[in-house]
Amino acid sequence: MLTLIVPGLIWTRQALADLTYDLPLPAFTTLLGRGRLSHCPPGSTAATLAEICRLDAPLPAAALRRLALREHPGAEDFGEWLCLDPVRLRFEQRSLIVDDPQWLQLTSDEANALAVSLAPTFAEFGELEVMSPHAWNLRLSVAAPAFHDLPEAVGRSAALLPLDAPHAAWRHAISEAQMLLHAHPVNQAREAAGQPVVNSLWPWGGGRLPEIDHSAATSLHDALWSNDPVAHGIARLLQIDGASLPAGFAGTASRKPLAVHHALEHPARTGDATIWREQLTRLEADWLVPALDALRSGRLDALRLLAPGDLATAELQVSRHDMWKFWRKPRALSELVPR
Repeated sequence: MLTLIVPGLIWTRQALADLTYDLPLPAFTTLLGRGRLSHCPPGSTAATLAEICRLDAPLPAAALRRLALREHPGAEDFGEWLCLDPVRLRFEQRSLIVDDPQWLQLTSDEANALAVSLAPTFAEFGELEVMSPHAWNLRLSVAAPAFHDLPEAVGRSAALLPLDAPHAAWRHAISEAQMLLHAHPVNQAREAAGQPVVNSLWPWGGGRLPEIDHSAATSLHDALWSNDPVAHGIARLLQIDGASLPAGFAGTASRKPLAVHHALEHPARTGDATIWREQLTRLEADWLVPALDALRSGRLDALRLLAPGDLATAELQVSRHDMWKFWRKPRALSELVPR
């Protein structure tokens, strides 16, 4: 079985019809016609991944990605961790937009220099650790309140921190960090070179690694493919294969992969219809065409496609036996959105 999570697929019903009316998507429309489509309440990628992997939500992203990025996990991995990622906040049409930390393209030297300067500001909360240039963790020495997940904020207008009392000390620390970043030599050099600057930090994804009873645990999947280190941490926690998302599907009946396909997510959030259509065409050619062929040949016994979104979560289930139901006609992609 192949389970494919595709965030960014859901728009409004009319927008989805307008965006796809002239796109040749024979595999997708055939799968929609042959399979069983259902709708669930709105959801996030992380919540969908947690449900499939039988983990509690919200996921402890900091602890999970630390598990993935460290070569030799130790006892400290089971402590309380919080993501504290470098970000650029920019104004766009009177809104504050959060950019993906990856777009900063920080070097390791730049990230380490920034972290050394910022560590004392957050010392009352814990110890700052640079996992990668774009992924920083805080090993917490105090309890932390809940924060907005960064992956759900990227590309959107979002408030950095709530204005309630539990977040007051964090708001103060973030404000101090923003002032330090404004005058930091790393940022000054980046600005002079025409590169985006780090102007804030984003706390999110706090918690501990969940305890897994591997003697009793069973997984529907034997591999987790994603470009997200949090997903790689889940794979390591569950003791299944974890790898980057392949260029396309070329599986056999012996594999049961869970794949997270993020390419549609950002253009959907920013309303970039051109890029979104290009990525949908690639999803069709690289994943759905070979999956349909594998269902027809019996090399794949089932496909489960989940599309979490702000309006709804669509779930499509197709088995190889559904390929015999030739009387079921193709369905338009607008059917992914409930009426």
